Amino acid sequence: MQWSFEVEMDVGPVSRSPQHNESPVNVMLNGQKQSLSLGQSPDGRQPSPLTSPLLTDAGFVRTDDEDERFPTDKAYFIAKELLTTERTYLKDLEVITVSFQKAIGKDEAMPDSLRNLIFANFEPVYKFHESFLKEVEQRLAQWEGRSNAHIKGDYQRVGDVMLKNIQGLKLLTAHLQKHSEALLELERTSRSSRKLEALCRDFELQKVCYLPLNIFFLRPLHRLMHYKQILERLCKHYPPTHDDFRDSRAALADISEMVVQLQGTLIKMENFQKLLELKKDLAGVDSLVVPGREFIRLGCLSKLSGKGLQQRMFFLFNDVLMYTSRGMTASNQFKVHGQLPLYGMTIRESEDEWGVPHSFTLFGQRQSVVVAASSEPEMDKWVEDIKMAIELSDKCNGASAEILSSSFTDGKSPEESSADQESEDDLSASRTSLERQTPHRGNTTVHVCWHRSTSVSMVDFSVALENQLSGNLLRKFKNSNGWQKLWVVFTNFSLFFYKTHQDEFPLASLPLLGYSITIPSESENIHKDYVFKLHFKSHVYYFRSESEYTFERWMEVIRSATCSSNHIRSFSRKDPHPY
Repeated sequence: MQWSFEVEMDVGPVSRSPQHNESPVNVMLNGQKQSLSLGQSPDGRQPSPLTSPLLTDAGFVRTDDEDERFPTDKAYFIAKELLTTERTYLKDLEVITVSFQKAIGKDEAMPDSLRNLIFANFEPVYKFHESFLKEVEQRLAQWEGRSNAHIKGDYQRVGDVMLKNIQGLKLLTAHLQKHSEALLELERTSRSSRKLEALCRDFELQKVCYLPLNIFFLRPLHRLMHYKQILERLCKHYPPTHDDFRDSRAALADISEMVVQLQGTLIKMENFQKLLELKKDLAGVDSLVVPGREFIRLGCLSKLSGKGLQQRMFFLFNDVLMYTSRGMTASNQFKVHGQLPLYGMTIRESEDEWGVPHSFTLFGQRQSVVVAASSEPEMDKWVEDIKMAIELSDKCNGASAEILSSSFTDGKSPEESSADQESEDDLSASRTSLERQTPHRGNTTVHVCWHRSTSVSMVDFSVALENQLSGNLLRKFKNSNGWQKLWVVFTNFSLFFYKTHQDEFPLASLPLLGYSITIPSESENIHKDYVFKLHFKSHVYYFRSESEYTFERWMEVIRSATCSSNHIRSFSRKDPHPY
C-alpha cells in the first residue's frame, strides 16, 4: 500500500536574493497537484504563514573574504559563549519585565496580587543580570584588546567573575522559586478571566514574544543549567595549575547545588508549560491540564481505517493517547477524534499482518487502532514510549482513566468520537488549510511535526530549551555568492535570525525538526573553515562560525534538535503536581 505526505513544504525562513531561487513545491488543491512557490499561499493572495518573514540581503553586513581575528585560547571562546547567551537571556527577561508589563499596563484584568507576584520577582533578577552582563562585557573587551600583545593578567580569567556573581545569584533563589508560582497563578487567573486571557493571547502575537509566553517564565531556571554547562567546559579545559581553575571549580560547585535544589521544580514546570501550550493546539478536549498528567511524546502517525491510511497527529501522555486531524478552526487547531486510555492497553507490531511498513496495533479495553510510522526509527520511539506509558498507567491502576469520560467537549465516548466519524471536509482541510493559518499558530512545534512527519518527546523539549546558544554566524545560501553576518539564537528546536544582538525581535526563524546537519563535501566548493550545512529536502543553508570551539558547540546544540535524545529523565509520579 502506497502512502505519502501530500504537502511538501519547508517550514522556515525564505530569502529572496538575485542568486537564490527556491524550487516550487507541489500542493494538493481540490484533488489536483499544483505548483506553489515558497512564501505564496495556495490561493495566491498572501505569503504562507508557514514561512517566516522574508530575510533578504539588504541591510546585512557582507563578509566575502575578510575574517575576524580573535584570541586563540579556548577559554576565551567559552567566556564569549557566556557573554553571547547572557545577552539573549537579558532580552528574554525584558519580554516579561518591559514588554509584557507595558502590554498589561494598569488594566484591571490582572489583579494587583498577580501583578506584584510576577513583576516584583522578575525585576530584581533582571537588574542583577544587567549588572552581571556589563561585567562580563568589560572582561571580554579587555581580553580581546590585550590578547595580541600577549600580556597576561586578570582579564584572562572568567571563573572569578562567575564565582563572585553566583554568590549574588544565590540571594535571588527566593525570587526564582516564585517564578513557577507566578506561572501557575497566571494560568489560574486567565481561566477565570476572559479579558486577561485575551490580553495574554494578544501579547503572544507581538513580534517581541517570539516564543510561547509561558516559556519566558522558565528562563531563569534554564539559565542555571546554562551556567553549569559553561563552567563544566571551563573546568574541563583548565589544567589544575591554572590561575582560574580554583574559582571555576568553586563556582561550578555552587551552581550545581542550586541546580539540584531547583531541578524538581523545573521538571514539573516544564511539563506544566507544555500542557498549557498543547491546550492551545487542541480542539475537542476540555481538561487537558489535570493533576498528575505528564506529557511524553507528540508527532505524526498514519492511522489505518476503512478509507486507508490517513495522516494523524498523536499526543501521548502518561494516562491516555489522543489522535487528531488538522481542523478548520480560526486558530488552526488540531481536532481530537479519539482518546485511548492506556490502562490495560497492549501493543503488538503488525507489519506482517497488515502489509504496511513500520506499523503496530494498539489494543485498548474498548477500541483497537492500527497505526504506521514514517520510518523504523520513528516506530521504535513510539513503541518504546507507549510501552513505558502503559507501565506507568498500570502501576497507578488506571486511577486517572475516569477523567477521560468527561474530558470530551461534545460528551462523546472515545469510541463514538473515532476517526470513522470524520467527514471528507475534515480530510481535505488537513491537507489544504495552509491559507487559513494565522502566523502565530502556524509555526508551533506541533505544526512543524505535522508538515515534516516527525515526532518529539518531552525529553527532547527539555534538552532543546536547556541547550540554548547565541552568537554571530555567517550564512550562505546554496547558490549565493558571499556570506551574510547574522545574530543567531538557538532555542526550542529553532534558529532565530537577527541583524544584531540589540534587535528587539527576530526577522525570521528556521524550525530544525526534520533537518540534517552535516559538513559540506569538497564538491560543494565551500573553501572556508568551521562551516556546517543544514538541509531538508531541497533547502540548503551553510553557516560559518568563528572558531573550532564555536563550530563544535553549534553542531552539538543543533544535533540536539534534529536527533531525538535518549530517555535521560524518568517520569516520576512520587511528588504531587502543583496544579
